[in-house]
Amino acid sequence: MRWIPIAAVVLVLTSCGSDGQPSWRDLGAKCATPRTGIDPFTNRPYPDRQGTLDDEKKWLRVWTDDLYLWYDEVPAVDPALPTATDYFDQLKTFAITSSGKFKDRFHFWYPTDYWEKLSTSGTDVGYGTTLIAVPPCSTCDPSTKPPREYRVGYNEPNSPAALAGMNRGARILWVDDVDLVNASDKTSLGILNAGLFPAKAGEQHKFVFEDFGTNVQHTMTLTSASITIAPVPDVHTITVGSDKVGYMLFNDHLATAEKALVDAINQLKAEGVKDLILDVRYNGGGYLDIASELAYMIAGPNATSGRTFERLIFNSKHPSTDPVTDRALAPTPFYPQGSGLSVPRGTPLPSLDLSRVFVLTGSGTCSASESILNGLQGVNIQVIQIGRTTCGKPYGFYTFDNCGTTYFSIQFKGVNAMGFGDYPDGFTPGAATPGSFAGCVVVDDFAHALGDAAEGRLAAALVYRNSPTCPAQPTRALRAALPQEGVVLKSPWRQNRIVQP
Repeated sequence: MRWIPIAAVVLVLTSCGSDGQPSWRDLGAKCATPRTGIDPFTNRPYPDRQGTLDDEKKWLRVWTDDLYLWYDEVPAVDPALPTATDYFDQLKTFAITSSGKFKDRFHFWYPTDYWEKLSTSGTDVGYGTTLIAVPPCSTCDPSTKPPREYRVGYNEPNSPAALAGMNRGARILWVDDVDLVNASDKTSLGILNAGLFPAKAGEQHKFVFEDFGTNVQHTMTLTSASITIAPVPDVHTITVGSDKVGYMLFNDHLATAEKALVDAINQLKAEGVKDLILDVRYNGGGYLDIASELAYMIAGPNATSGRTFERLIFNSKHPSTDPVTDRALAPTPFYPQGSGLSVPRGTPLPSLDLSRVFVLTGSGTCSASESILNGLQGVNIQVIQIGRTTCGKPYGFYTFDNCGTTYFSIQFKGVNAMGFGDYPDGFTPGAATPGSFAGCVVVDDFAHALGDAAEGRLAAALVYRNSPTCPAQPTRALRAALPQEGVVLKSPWRQNRIVQP
């Protein structure tokens, strides 16, 4: 897959909508402040021409009415809102799912130059730590309202946080002398956000944190850096009796993940693993092609040849044609060859030829990661889910640049070879609901490193592979004390299902 801003491609075309009015293809790139020169991402001149803010808003409305999956649920929005992005923020459904979540929790935008850097380099700015916001109760907001509990989920290798000893499970208490747990005024929240999520490399911020399971506190200054994300940071084999079991931590469907996954599968295949435990508890998704490739590498050609990995469904205006590419809709297969992301296009992929896979999940398992579970189940590969309920995002989008802003708006849903894709509230292990998987509900175990055979979810998978039993659940009286599943605080761009034109 290659990233191409869709607007730069389709704006050279002209057409009218079914009502005879100009389409979004005609209305784009009319900008209040046009860009000039060459786009360093496409090496083409910017398509912008002089227009007005009202032109930008009109494009957003027409584009939404044509492509948005739930176009008929978008309310009338006051076009007098001060910016195009303010207007875009309201162009979505506000419907609620059966569990009380917003159906569309995935509507966002980035400045185009920022997005282009992220999507091509796989880098981000920060300390290399992924934070988990643990809510104090099942109905509490975990990230905004006090009392807050922010813990380290994992660190990128050799990142500032890792080198400083802010390890998995550490609880952050203070940032730049502001109480993270209890602060509520606007000024304090601004300081917390600036310290936790620095805008550029080289920023210095003071942290006070507490090691997991102790009262031992540390005070240190961390310097933000440009972090190159390791999408597959841990691959190893666990010996269980006479068997070898593969463990793979897979955190991001980035372009660089293609080669990392090929290397990982080759390593596990050479070691003769009998089973695979795939840890995607913090994997928010990304490129759909990578999800398809990994599913192929798990199941192999006998189970997947000629089969559908995922079929995309657009809104009712476009039942048979992709409205962005104008191509006839065709299913995404299980790709047996590389897509050219970080291995040469057409390179044959290795496979483990497994009939089952154990998948460790949590609320951070989202979008393209959920596609792996659903796609494999669609071709009768047994998926055993260990952990907590996934995020619930059977949706995806193309990215669109208009006038220097890249917009992300849900345009399709994905279904597997059996036609199933209805999981807006996620997959829960062992649930008696359509499309669910066998397995166990197991809390995130911050007391152990990811990949440690004693870590709760990994340990439960190792037990389950010999006998389909789950760890003892608390009694009704103690159930309220079961730790809540935390919210993974990842950038929106790392929680997607993205396709290319």
